[in-house]
Amino acid sequence: MKLIIVESPTKSVTIGKFLGKGYVVRSSFGHIRDLPKGKLGVDVEHDFSPEYVIPTKARKTVTALKKEAKKAEAVILATDEDREGEAIAFHLKEILSLKNPQRIVFHEITKKAIEEALQHPRSIDDNLVQAQQARRILDRLVGYKLSPFLWKKVAKRLSAGRVQSVAVRLVAQREKEIKAFIPQEYWNIVATLFTEKKEEFQAELSKKDGVAIEKLSIKNKQESDKILKELEGASYEVVAVERKETKRNPLPPFTTSTLQQASWQRFHYSARFTMQLAQHLYETGLITYHRTDSMNLSAEALLGAKEFIEGSYGTQYWAGERRYKTKSKGAQEAHEAIRPASPGKTSDSLKGLKPQELRLYDLIWRRFTASQMVPALIDANSIDVQANAYTFRANGQILRFDGFLKVYSLKFDEALLPILKEQDPLSLKQLTPEQHFTLPPPRYNEASLVKALESHGVGRPSTYAPILSLIQARNYVAKDEQKRFVLTELGEAVDNILVEHFPVIVDVEFTAGMENDLDEVAEGKKEWVPML
Repeated sequence: MKLIIVESPTKSVTIGKFLGKGYVVRSSFGHIRDLPKGKLGVDVEHDFSPEYVIPTKARKTVTALKKEAKKAEAVILATDEDREGEAIAFHLKEILSLKNPQRIVFHEITKKAIEEALQHPRSIDDNLVQAQQARRILDRLVGYKLSPFLWKKVAKRLSAGRVQSVAVRLVAQREKEIKAFIPQEYWNIVATLFTEKKEEFQAELSKKDGVAIEKLSIKNKQESDKILKELEGASYEVVAVERKETKRNPLPPFTTSTLQQASWQRFHYSARFTMQLAQHLYETGLITYHRTDSMNLSAEALLGAKEFIEGSYGTQYWAGERRYKTKSKGAQEAHEAIRPASPGKTSDSLKGLKPQELRLYDLIWRRFTASQMVPALIDANSIDVQANAYTFRANGQILRFDGFLKVYSLKFDEALLPILKEQDPLSLKQLTPEQHFTLPPPRYNEASLVKALESHGVGRPSTYAPILSLIQARNYVAKDEQKRFVLTELGEAVDNILVEHFPVIVDVEFTAGMENDLDEVAEGKKEWVPML
């Protein structure tokens, strides 16, 4: 009998269904060893050596796993292929006194993927373990050294963190930008016109004497009224008509951050809730691993997409094999993009899922499928209308071929313009001056804060959701009526104290640089002390 240990009970059940009687699959229920609660647990005098203990909640699991391991002819560690998963495998090896455990990894829980992983075992990756250990030690040092300082300066039971404090800093900086913002007034002028056939359309003032009128060029009502005065009695005539075909390309398949962003935008699911749903979809074998910064796609997945698209929609919808490159800072690309494990399995064919899980699966399936479909073709046209020294422009567009939009909807407003040619006369129905004011930058919501963290290189796929949850739980930020993050009084006090006394710790670029250092440890490019 061979013992396979994974980190999740749901995952163990799913894997067990694919394996024969020669295997027993058990769960570690996450980490079985960690730094102790209530004290630092890091020997700063001796190369920052960590002190690991078995948490009370894990002791029963450890006892059971030890019994199973003694009876097994081989122990296989099948935890996730990321830093946390590798660390769990390492601690299992240490606690269970395993001499030569087999380490296997897979990015989707399917029979084929598991069987292939079993044929290619490897050893535990010390680089990934050291990267996780380094992150854990750094987080503990920052949290346990700065938090007591906050207790003295602000209030008891507060916490600071290497990434959470930077997230609060981003929200605080945005609040300062909003408070310092001074609105600027500007105007635009819209002409409502009609053709000789009485077809009505609108055009916006765009040029004077052939020079573009910028957004803020008309600064007040006086300037707007002056233009209206100069247009009194003017005749309107078409001076240019342009028609062209444009393409709208599909979006790439999801990564962790883009899934969290799209889930918030479409369903208003928080990052934490999104990851809970994705975790279950992964553990039940429906999607690939959901903590990833990669846009890679396997040859098998691409073939599955081709067969489904051509079979369901026709050969004209398949784009050919399309691959994407990851652009985010510090991307590890250890996994595939988030995609359905079986490209041909639509949400309509699934049973037993909760409505929210089904909705998220459908979003993942549609995004992946669309990524392999042809662009949407759009006929865009514009009409330039001359009146004295002024030019007005009308823009229109119609969808000529839906392409990827057949499965993945994006905002698209068709605007039909009348068919006109140069020198066609037009009649003016009315000129409408419109007053506007510039707006401050918007507060962050779940999607935009995740995007900001990723763009700055702060945090990694596995950290976005817990960080957003933590800063709310600590009452450093709250959500307003639009579900955007607002800095609380407590959050402002904590941020001000940390900026005053520990400016480096909450510096965005410093934290991003630290993340890059940890990535290089994971890749074996840098060494971390202590060594294993």
